[in-house]
Amino acid sequence: MALALFLAASGAPSFVAAAPIEGDTVVLQGLDKVTARVWTFEARIGEVVRFGTLEIHPRFCDRTPPEEAPESRAFLDIFEARAGEQKADLFHGWMFASSPALNALEHPVYDVWVLDCKRTKEAPPPATEPQPAR
Repeated sequence: MALALFLAASGAPSFVAAAPIEGDTVVLQGLDKVTARVWTFEARIGEVVRFGTLEIHPRFCDRTPPEEAPESRAFLDIFEARAGEQKADLFHGWMFASSPALNALEHPVYDVWVLDCKRTKEAPPPATEPQPAR
């Protein structure tokens, strides 16, 4: 605490982490444990993607800016949707690309994890502050 006060009072530069970059598409990888096949697929935020009997609903994703350590994360809702049966809730939460086992989908047939978060649409231009008239 005393060091922080000293640095603030002495005018030492303070470092602020850059804001995460929000994406519109989550890059996922899935493993079918029965066939031992691995698929890489993309899911746009707000749209549903199917992987086997799973329905994956990506709600949000972001990644760190290039000047920081790489990390992508996504908030996913995952359901099992078999024909003729009611959907079963399997997973609701954050998945992190750098730590796939931290918050994993536990399913007897499928594994799903996040690889990346990316922006496929052009980002809107940054808002400029109005300049005073001269």
